[in-house]
Amino acid sequence: MKTIAITDSKKPYTKQELIAANIKLLIEQLEAGHSEALTNYLTAMSRFHSYSFGNVLEIARQMPSATRVAGFWTWKNLSRSVMAGQKGIRILAPIVGVRRKKDSEAQKDITKQSERILLGFRNAYVFDISQTDGVDLPEMREVSGDPGESIDRLAAFLKSKGIAVSYSENIAPALGMSYGGRIVLLPGQSKAETFSTLVHEAGHELLHRSERRTATTKTVRETEAEAVVFVVGKAVGLVTGSASADYIQLYKGNASLLAESLEVVQQTAGVILAALEPPLAENGPARSSKR
Repeated sequence: MKTIAITDSKKPYTKQELIAANIKLLIEQLEAGHSEALTNYLTAMSRFHSYSFGNVLEIARQMPSATRVAGFWTWKNLSRSVMAGQKGIRILAPIVGVRRKKDSEAQKDITKQSERILLGFRNAYVFDISQTDGVDLPEMREVSGDPGESIDRLAAFLKSKGIAVSYSENIAPALGMSYGGRIVLLPGQSKAETFSTLVHEAGHELLHRSERRTATTKTVRETEAEAVVFVVGKAVGLVTGSASADYIQLYKGNASLLAESLEVVQQTAGVILAALEPPLAENGPARSSKR
C-alpha cells in the first residue's frame, strides 16, 4: 500500500484531521485503480478492532502488514524488545486529566469527588511484533475455515438483543434474510457459509434498522454488510472474499460519506467480535492492552 508523508508538527493532528487525510488518500488510491487499498484498511479493522477508527486508519496507512502492535514498554513487559533502527507507528493517545468536583457536588457522593476528563491527544508510537524479538508470545486464538462456536455465540448475542435466528428453506435462493428483529438462514450451508451469512444479516440488523436506513441506498447497505463480513471473517481466521474494487463508486468521491460508512462498519464489526470472545476462562494468557 502506498504511503504518504504527513508533515511533522509539534502539535499532533486531531482525530478528525487524521481521518480526513487517510480517507482522502484511500479515495485517491481507489480512483487510481488500487483496490487493494480498501482490503488493507478492512484487514486492519479485523486485526485492531479495539482501537479507535482514526488509529486503525493510521496503522493501516503506515504499516499494512502489521498484525499485533503495542508500545515500547508493553513489549518490554512481554519479554520482547524493539529491534534497533525500527520506526514506530504514530497514533494518537488520549490525554486524560482529573477535575475535582465542586464541594456541593462532591458532598452528594463522597466516592466520586473527582472525575476523569479528556484534555486532548498526544503523539504516541507503537511497534508491530515483526519489529521486535524475544520470547515467543502465545498464539492468538484463531480458527481456519471453521467458525467453531462463533455461530452459537453470535446467535446468543442476537437473542440478547431481541433478534431471533431461525432456519427455513422457503427463503431460497437467498442464503439469509433480515426482517428487522428476526433473521432467517437457509439450512444446508457449510459452517463457514452459515457464519458468514449470519454476520451479514446481523450487520443489517445492527446497521440498517435505524434512521440511518433512510439515508442510504440498498447497494450501500449491502456493501456495508459485506464489509462487516470481511472484517469479522478475517478476525476469526476464515477465508473471505476480497473487498469490492467498486466500493468507492458508491460514494462518487464523497469523502465524508465514505468515512461515515467505514466508521460504522468498524463499530459494527467491533460489536460482533466482542460478542464472539470466549468466556474469560477460555481466553488463556491476557493480550496486551490496546488504545
